Amino acid sequence: MDLSGKNVVLGVSGGIAAYKAVEVCRRLVDAGAHVAPILTPAALKFVGAATFSALASEPALTSLWDDAADPIPHTRLGQAADLVLVVPATARLIGSYAAGISSDLLTATLLATRAPVMICPAMHTEMWEHAAVQHNLRVLRERGVHVVEPAEGRLAGGDVGAGRLASPDVIVAAATEVLIPSQGNPALDRPLLGLDVLVTAGGTREPIDPVRFIGNRSSGKQGHALAEEALARGATVTLVTTTDRPVPAGIERVRVDTAAEMRDAVLSRADHLDVVVMAAAVADFRPTEVAGNKLKKADGVPVVALEPTADILAELGASRRPGQTLVGFAAETSEVAAHAADKLTRKGADLVVANDVSAPHTGFEHDTNAVLILTASGSRTDVPLSDKRAVARAVLDAVVAERSRPEPLRAPSDNPSTRSST
Repeated sequence: MDLSGKNVVLGVSGGIAAYKAVEVCRRLVDAGAHVAPILTPAALKFVGAATFSALASEPALTSLWDDAADPIPHTRLGQAADLVLVVPATARLIGSYAAGISSDLLTATLLATRAPVMICPAMHTEMWEHAAVQHNLRVLRERGVHVVEPAEGRLAGGDVGAGRLASPDVIVAAATEVLIPSQGNPALDRPLLGLDVLVTAGGTREPIDPVRFIGNRSSGKQGHALAEEALARGATVTLVTTTDRPVPAGIERVRVDTAAEMRDAVLSRADHLDVVVMAAAVADFRPTEVAGNKLKKADGVPVVALEPTADILAELGASRRPGQTLVGFAAETSEVAAHAADKLTRKGADLVVANDVSAPHTGFEHDTNAVLILTASGSRTDVPLSDKRAVARAVLDAVVAERSRPEPLRAPSDNPSTRSST
């Protein structure tokens, strides 16, 4: 992507992930951006200013007092920036920024800019999940700050968990999404502008008793990535989710638990929606009766009778209004293409996104995915193993392509099999 003419202030704070900011810097410069690096004193414990000075568009700054000829560098940088990007953003940096505390050149620049700001948190899992850190992130999101969620993986010290800095390609892609809409025709750069899009995410939980439920391994990451991508493309987005994952400002979040709650949330909004993306892993069955009290082991092995849950996608396919685009998801473990094609026909969808959840690093709980996209118009797209935001882009590219077809979208009467409940 051509970022020529774009000015990016690249802030680097003091975490072990600071070394990845070097690659982010290189990629932004290669794309044509003018990159001005700022390193905090703590960042210098992990990386050197000389490295960034060699790769960036101007020498790295580490202090308000680096250049006597430039007594207000934070104001100069803040006013000239098209984006201030912080890689990594530590808990300390996030807290200072949220509280409006200017203690070094980087925080001073963050407070002195009116440009978009994007932070990329990286820290140990316990720190990432701390209530104070999450509170500060909510404050920043409410102010319009873009947050690139950390990944899950191996951390410093050998631990594994959430808090690992997002990969450089994910960070650069996210930065590009902020910078590019300011170029050219917004209608071309934001192809979902003016559309109402609803995305479902996560796995539903069907209660057995007050403490137990039937569920699945869905983390909601793919659905949340789709909602964020739809927002970046200009859509008005509603996210019906079973997870507590944070969402950017601008997305209406509807929290549900069961398949019945998800059905109510989706169908009550369906009439005015332009695009519905059913990315959630909705349970196929639920207990016919829910025990009022916790089932006790001393009472013996319980018998749990099951009944089907509502088929939300099939109901949408049977009652859709003209011009509405329906996207289904199929998590499979065998014969992925055949099952996806069958689901596309039976549900009356316009697209089905299928993946093999038994494959390595694919689907549930992972930060990556590999999918097959089938459309009612007959196209097929294989998306190789990629981060879930990249998969979201491919899915929404397919949605835009289907909506741009000269042929009218199928009406419910063209798909009598959409009334199938399975």
